[in-house]
Amino acid sequence: MMSAITAARAGAAVTLIERNEKVGRKLYITGKGRCNLTNRCPVETALQNYPRGGRFLHSALSRFSPEDAQAFFEGLGVPLKVERGNRVFPVSDRAADIIDALFYELRRLGVKTVTGRVTALLQGEDGASGVMLEDGRTLRGDAVIVATGGVSYPATGSTGDGYALAQSVGHTLVPARASLVPLVTAGEDCQQMQGLSLRNVTLKVKNQKKKTVYEGFGELLFTHFGLSGPLVLSASACLQGFDKDKYSAIIDLKPALSEKQLDERILRDFGQNPNRDVQNVLGGLLPRLMIPVMLRRTDIPPETKVHDVTKGQRRRLVEELKAFRLELTGTRPVAEAIVTAGGVKLGEVNPATMASKKCPGLYFAGEVLDIDGYTGGFNLQAAWATGAAAGRAAAEATKENDNDGKTDQRSH
Repeated sequence: MMSAITAARAGAAVTLIERNEKVGRKLYITGKGRCNLTNRCPVETALQNYPRGGRFLHSALSRFSPEDAQAFFEGLGVPLKVERGNRVFPVSDRAADIIDALFYELRRLGVKTVTGRVTALLQGEDGASGVMLEDGRTLRGDAVIVATGGVSYPATGSTGDGYALAQSVGHTLVPARASLVPLVTAGEDCQQMQGLSLRNVTLKVKNQKKKTVYEGFGELLFTHFGLSGPLVLSASACLQGFDKDKYSAIIDLKPALSEKQLDERILRDFGQNPNRDVQNVLGGLLPRLMIPVMLRRTDIPPETKVHDVTKGQRRRLVEELKAFRLELTGTRPVAEAIVTAGGVKLGEVNPATMASKKCPGLYFAGEVLDIDGYTGGFNLQAAWATGAAAGRAAAEATKENDNDGKTDQRSH
């Protein structure tokens, strides 16, 4: 939609081909239905939030920055607000308002929308010349923009169609895998704490060489399969794949306290309740669901009287509170991921125009490229910026063709 609007504003005649009955279906689920459309930060800060593709995005984000994205949607009549972490949302908290704004702008600009699924790229002597649809229809144009997404949330239409189209003209694909996805853990500790959400904790993820590959502060959630929540989703983007490495998650449950301060806090709590069962005293330090797990890990029987807890047991309790370790065994399926890592190899695409280096007249935008960002609006910002770059360049190319007298001015 961003590509189509940008190209149409630049004077191109545009046809948007959408396989769903309505455009923008995936936007409905972004930001938990509220659409976290960008992050209000400088371009340089934004670029640091892409584990893959940050350098490639420099040109596109410089020309269509987070500030530009906000101005674009406000210009379409959508009031915006900024929340924690500089996340930008519509004031209404309705993703539908973003979709409607894009839809009405497409209609105002005269963009033609065709419902159908593209199965092949058409090529002429000068490169991309159109597309073929699943029902046999062909649509011709001077430029083709592939903006089909990855393979996450396939029910929204993201089933990897763009990968096959790119491969058909010689592009290399970086294997698709899950990013911003919950993580699966070994053992049963997480299952026993299912539904428990922790705030203001620090999460570290270390590989088998004990190198820290991710560290963050915030919120996470225990589930029936392992870990989820904002911290965990961001951590998943930094993992190279469980076929290449092994990972451990280490949670600091009390990051504001040193081990010495934490031990003093426990001694104070214990001193005030010497004759109570330890399981009943730990409620001031831990959530209820976590107490049985913590006592098992520290070899303290739940009915132990506080005055009978040994110095060694108390030491293990401090260690567990500061470094609650879980072995990670994998990720949830890519279909459950917020975004897809992998896609069209970036070295085969012009970063300023999103033009294919393999096929003249072909452009790429969004998640079909090997780009993925952390949570916080960065993935949609990449979509807007690459979409605008592709739309702008495709429109300019169609004008050049028109001026050369080669073809009518058309763009898909």
